[in-house]
Amino acid sequence: MLMRLRAFKLSFKAINKQNPTLSILWHPFSSAALADSNTPFTPPSSFSTFDVLQTLHHLHNNPSHALSFFTHLHHTGFSHTISTYAAIIKILSFWNLQRQLDTLFLHLINHDHPPLPFPLLNLFETLFQDFNTSQKNNYFLLRAFNGFVKTCVSLNMFDKAIDFLFQIRAPLVEHGEVDKALAVYEQLKRFGFIPNCYTYAIVIKALCKKGDLKQPLCVFEEMEKVGVIPHSYCFAAYIEGLCNNHRSDLGFEVLQAFRKGNAPLEVYAYTAVVRGFCNEMKLDEALGVFDDMERQGVVPDVYVYSSLIHGYCKSHNLLRALALHDEMISRGVKTNCVVVDQFKELKESGMFLDGVAYNIVFDALCMLGKVEDAVEMVEEMKSKRLGLDVKHYTTLINGYCLQGDLVTAFNMFKEMKEKGLKPDIVTYNVLAAGLSRNGHARETVKLLDFMESQGMKPNSTTHKMIIEGLCSGGKVLEAEAYFNSLEDKNIEIYSAMLNGYCETDLVKKSYEVFLKLLNQGDMRMLLSNVEPSKIMYSKVLAALCQAGDMKNARTLFDVFVHRGFTPDVVTYTIMINSYCRMNCLQEAHDLFQDMKRRGIKPDVITFTVLLDGSLKEYSDNFQQAVSLFDKMIESGLEPDTVTYTALVSGLCNRGHDDEGSEQFTEDGSVNFRGEPILKKDTRS
Repeated sequence: MLMRLRAFKLSFKAINKQNPTLSILWHPFSSAALADSNTPFTPPSSFSTFDVLQTLHHLHNNPSHALSFFTHLHHTGFSHTISTYAAIIKILSFWNLQRQLDTLFLHLINHDHPPLPFPLLNLFETLFQDFNTSQKNNYFLLRAFNGFVKTCVSLNMFDKAIDFLFQIRAPLVEHGEVDKALAVYEQLKRFGFIPNCYTYAIVIKALCKKGDLKQPLCVFEEMEKVGVIPHSYCFAAYIEGLCNNHRSDLGFEVLQAFRKGNAPLEVYAYTAVVRGFCNEMKLDEALGVFDDMERQGVVPDVYVYSSLIHGYCKSHNLLRALALHDEMISRGVKTNCVVVDQFKELKESGMFLDGVAYNIVFDALCMLGKVEDAVEMVEEMKSKRLGLDVKHYTTLINGYCLQGDLVTAFNMFKEMKEKGLKPDIVTYNVLAAGLSRNGHARETVKLLDFMESQGMKPNSTTHKMIIEGLCSGGKVLEAEAYFNSLEDKNIEIYSAMLNGYCETDLVKKSYEVFLKLLNQGDMRMLLSNVEPSKIMYSKVLAALCQAGDMKNARTLFDVFVHRGFTPDVVTYTIMINSYCRMNCLQEAHDLFQDMKRRGIKPDVITFTVLLDGSLKEYSDNFQQAVSLFDKMIESGLEPDTVTYTALVSGLCNRGHDDEGSEQFTEDGSVNFRGEPILKKDTRS
């Protein structure tokens, strides 16, 4: 790399000698500049993006050479990436070379032939990664963003400018530029744009970051006035804001009030309150919220458990932390790096950690793919005279199996037996899953035979893990044969086989197995409470819809309802979308009406799917589409880009190109029958 850089510097000197007037390179993408440029520079064919970035870094204090380098690469065939564009923009912004920035932005905006290899807005997302209030370059980046907006406006590309302004709000809030984010919000409102749920959530978050905990209530009132229905993340943003301002007690009260008002609340809102109480070291209150979650049927995720584990570790209540971790694992919630960090903190504090604590960390490291780190900790355990037990070995064996290193896994298994430790059912299950996941069906059967010879009988978890492993390893036929060989099958085993079929596009087989389960007359199954779960229904239903088998999908849907399950908006939308794809619009609209009768509110996606179906080339339902659009607006839902695209595309496909364009007036409002639906503020 150093040799390349030296060679490149020499080529720069040669360029300067042969063509001392490099002023044309300040307009690097001008065709006139290209016509006048006869510089002989050709970059090395092996130049990589990393090489370019490193060279630009070295040329930061010489912006003219940096731009020359960047330009010559472009014109000699090098395909610049997001990273290289971001690098040159930072350099030009730092040196306040506004004219060169404008030229660069003009090139980016008008880069149609060939098109850019990346979405333009992704470039600014990359720039925002360096946006940090502790760094002075924030000012320079804002200068670049301002230049981009001005360039868009100069080209009358107002939509692109507005899209960009919408995009920068969230990063501004995340990086502490709250006042700027709120200023953008107010400016957009003055333009006459009605904010959507996502925008309002950002505003609520920004106000809370400022410490203004009352103003968000006014935002909710404003949403009600303009007919925007708050989404779950709007409520969660306010609750989290209260908790981050050390008012977790008020946050929980607000959560309960929202819940009584039937506001949509998801697990994240509860997570914010649990984390808030834990940060304030009010662990009893945090546990109370945890219990309340379960009473409300909200399933705690890894972040809820991590917050509680973190809190109990900080209070040195290790037993409670370990109990919570065991509960988390037993519920199928995977551990994460938080557990490892907590272990290190406790170890550094001088607290004695037993073998149970070490095994938790072994498990966390193995799940993170850091098996060797876990093995290194074995020596640490030995130095503390803590012996390895069956659980420790099983955890390490599982780690090697997850990495596909079955040889080391079985060596560990052998070492375990040589030390007089008897493998338990979990150990055998881990090995069976590892073998099947790596496609070793015969070896899996041999292991089961050996297992039984040792007096250990396979259980339902064993069978489930083998079926899952074989399917994920591409051995679906072997999994099917194994499934059919089992006499007693519980719901977990059926679910594993169904998932395997669905994930390998064997939809017909998944449906057949599901029907067999539904029609199972065996009293043993009824006594064992084997009843298909809502998740199983949804999985098979989605697979049937994807395959276009609407006859069986509808049969399953009706069975789903008959069994007492209530389809949610996602299930209805999947069915409606599939009917529309199959040109069965009447069935789609019937389901839409059924959905509303059951009190399930359609969302933007549901309406968009129906609109798109009504405006297909083979249909003649324009008035029906208009009616749907009106209902969507009346219900308080704001059409998104996909909705508008479906409308215009539908009109154009039917040969009404002019009619399609006329639906959007000059000020950007939408008009189907001479009536503005989204009206802009035209006041000066």
